[in-house]
Amino acid sequence: MESPIDCTVSPTRTLVENWMRSFQDWLCYRLELADGSGVKFVETTWEHAGGGGGRTRVLQQGAVLEKGGVAFSAVTGEVTAQAAQALLLPDRRYFATGVSVVQHPRSPRVPISHMNVRYFEAGNGEAWFGGGLDLTPIYVDEAQARWFHEQIRAVCQRHDPTYYPRFKQWADEYFYLPHRQETRGVGGIFFDRLTVGRNGSFDELFAFVQDVGEVYGRAYGTIMRQNRDLPYTEREKQWQQVRRSRYAEFNLAIDRGTRFGLETGGRTESILMSLPPQAEWHYNYTVEPGSPEEATQRWLRQGVEWAAVADAAA
Repeated sequence: MESPIDCTVSPTRTLVENWMRSFQDWLCYRLELADGSGVKFVETTWEHAGGGGGRTRVLQQGAVLEKGGVAFSAVTGEVTAQAAQALLLPDRRYFATGVSVVQHPRSPRVPISHMNVRYFEAGNGEAWFGGGLDLTPIYVDEAQARWFHEQIRAVCQRHDPTYYPRFKQWADEYFYLPHRQETRGVGGIFFDRLTVGRNGSFDELFAFVQDVGEVYGRAYGTIMRQNRDLPYTEREKQWQQVRRSRYAEFNLAIDRGTRFGLETGGRTESILMSLPPQAEWHYNYTVEPGSPEEATQRWLRQGVEWAAVADAAA
């Protein structure tokens, strides 16, 4: 029987933190089932200098997952004035809790995936939610990418019909490598600063964030099972290493969560958990015209309407 998610909603800091802990437990359970090897996530606990801490869980050398991470944190502190300005914080004091997830599969036929959900309170009382999820296939399967977006769109529709088009565009813009002029993958949704009172009630925003976490666990587990036994060649494995390097470039050069963690004195190993176990950089790397690799690169652009088929049928 599946381990349930505690979905109790109440406008308190403690309740959000407790749900984040429960969600980490639930997601690790689902990912272990989908991996199917019997390998478990190994947990490291840590404390934050300003208060609080976290639980970082990593699964390595599974049947499907070469390296998977699911990290929970709930921390308090005070950033420098310079960091507050850079991070657009209305107050230097903060409380932040969330779960951050990155999965790096062994097979180039199973996509890399990312998800995070978070809650933030500034010292002036302002509070907001953020998060997102996206898929980074090594080889884009158009039908699977559309299915993934349809699952996300259905969740967004239950809460606000404007969410999917807004947050999908935000993901296209956010999960983008300007120095490569390509998206990180086929996107998903991204949202930040859904502010309590301004963008909805606490209960409404919290319920949406909970659903985002749950749809990720269910959708990505399905993709893992569908793709885990697909054959692949050494050439395809090398292309995976190149795509992993682009993933690493994004996380190190662009990702706001990485920057926030480093700026606020978070645990370095947990912050950099998102990096792949192996990656390759080749000077002046180009793909062969007409190859499957070139076909995938053509999909790595902003503005692809992945859920358009579902929209037309509705």
